[in-house]
Amino acid sequence: MILPIYLYGQPVLKKVAEDITPEYPELNTLVENMFETMHQAEGIGLAAPQIGLAIRLVVIDLDVLSEDFPEFKDFRRVYINAHIVETSEEKEAMEEGCLSLPGIHEKVTRPSRIRVQYLDENFVEHDEWVEGYLARVMQHEFDHLEGKVFSDRLSPLRRQMNKTRLSNLAKGNVQCTYKVKRVLR
Repeated sequence: MILPIYLYGQPVLKKVAEDITPEYPELNTLVENMFETMHQAEGIGLAAPQIGLAIRLVVIDLDVLSEDFPEFKDFRRVYINAHIVETSEEKEAMEEGCLSLPGIHEKVTRPSRIRVQYLDENFVEHDEWVEGYLARVMQHEFDHLEGKVFSDRLSPLRRQMNKTRLSNLAKGNVQCTYKVKRVLR
């Protein structure tokens, strides 16, 4: 089922998400709905707060990039209760966009390597170092679990330059090709 994606300005996007247990109701259905929603919106990652749930659940599918990046062939992952526990000092800037901030793309500086701890869809524990593009995508998505969006990481000048676009998003003044949940005022 395609779920609406919550746009910038929705309070759930500012909440720190809560850990979940294997008993979370209909978790497998939720995961599949998140993948379906993300694919329909032509995204590569989606965090539960983006569909209105303040829980620590992220889906990432990088298979669409596999023609240029063979290492992402069949890359489809679920991250439950994910936390970044360590980062490299080396950083790099790269342009990012977000399904919750349609039409806004900006360079964001992030650590190039991260150590993450999470549970997979079978609640098996993982503790691993990740680098490159996957590290960037994970940091972007895991930010949503901490109540942050990528515009929070922009310099004050870049944030000011996007103020009107962000304000319009918060007011629901945006056209999207996918189902969204606007802020009601």
